Amino acid sequence: MTLPAPNSYSLVLPPGWRRIPLRYGTENAVGRILDQAFAELPRDKVFTHRRDLEGRLWQQVRDAREADGLDLYLPVELLHGMSVPASILVSETRMPVAAGLDPRELALVVASSDSGREVVELGGAPAVRTERTAGADPGRGIEFPSRRVDYQVPVPQDPQRWLTVAFSTVAAEDADGELSLLLADLFDAVMTTFRWSTR
Repeated sequence: MTLPAPNSYSLVLPPGWRRIPLRYGTENAVGRILDQAFAELPRDKVFTHRRDLEGRLWQQVRDAREADGLDLYLPVELLHGMSVPASILVSETRMPVAAGLDPRELALVVASSDSGREVVELGGAPAVRTERTAGADPGRGIEFPSRRVDYQVPVPQDPQRWLTVAFSTVAAEDADGELSLLLADLFDAVMTTFRWSTR
């Protein structure tokens, strides 16, 4: 018997990270993040800070939607008194591939198109992992360099559908710095919890 293709996935997030769904329930999710962020502050200090944070959150949501995102994950709690400059974006893409291709063969074909790609296992299924750095580009409004790690995962029973889980962290000076590498390692640990579901 052939199992149905998954229509959802799950990830176990680190403490302090929150999910913002980008198709339904976005406003409620942003509201909960803002309520939590300012629950401890005196009322007279909340308005201006909340408005600024809300503007930044909605800009990230707009950017994620422009990238055809399904879900955006953000760290909303401080780490050792500092905000964490990172995000995870989940999006769905389509690849015109021949029917009947084994998912592992498919992943190997995709990985072979770029020397920076490798095939890894996610929940017992193949995925393509890519890690790279990108420099600052002030002309495009990108002030700082970043480290990026992507996982591309073919949907079981539907090889033309792929899920991309893309992590990005910005660095004040060096995308190869200790914090950037630690956050990339944290994302790799999160991806070991990736699972498909049909709920």
